This record gives sequence, C-alpha cells and structure tokens, in this order.
Amino acid sequence: MERVGWERRADVDRLAPTHLEVPSGSRIRIDYGDPEAPALAVRLQEVFGLTETPTVAGGRVALTMKLLSPAHRPVQVTQDLASFWRDAYFEVRKDMRGRYPKHYWPENPLEARATRRTRPR
Repeated sequence: MERVGWERRADVDRLAPTHLEVPSGSRIRIDYGDPEAPALAVRLQEVFGLTETPTVAGGRVALTMKLLSPAHRPVQVTQDLASFWRDAYFEVRKDMRGRYPKHYWPENPLEARATRRTRPR
C-alpha cells in the first residue's frame, strides 16, 4: 500500500473499510477472509436499531452478519438483517432471555437503544 497514492488509498478505505461503527458506538473489524462474503461478527445488543444490513464495495456487497450472544458465541448468521428482525429475532430473544436474564432483550429491537453493556443506561 505504500506505493499506492493517497487518492487510491482513500478509494480502497471507502470501498473496503477495515472497521464498521455499529449503533452502540463500537468499531467492529470486518473480516475479509472470504472476499465473496465479508463478515462482521458483533454482539446482537450492539446492532439494535440497525434496520438494514451494512454493505461494502459501494453498496454492492452485503456483509454477512454473525450475530453473537453476550458470551460472543454465534446466535445467528444472516445477510438480511431486516428479515432476521422480522422473522427470527423473537425465537432468538426467547432463548437469550433464558440464558442471559440480566441482559437487555427488547420486544422491538428496531426501536431499542443499542448497547455495549448488560443493560442500556
């Protein structure tokens, strides 16, 4: 990258960012291990309120969202966050409320405040 000019480097950073800021304010690293399906592994509570799946490559490639439990274990993998909130979240919520009762599991995740903590302040 040292020989690449500043303008080209800015293009690369814009089209293939290394991190994404999620609604909780955390900057999460994007995994480009599979260039066809870059992935973002993030705790579920940190993306409450996010309605659309984030994209890279100028909006042409949707990130694979690896949604994690508070213990950073995979709960769900999706490239369609809107459909996850609409169809699968309520089953996941039921399971997570049983396993992590001290954590915040809102009924409406689209209107809820994202948090890095156990409960929002």
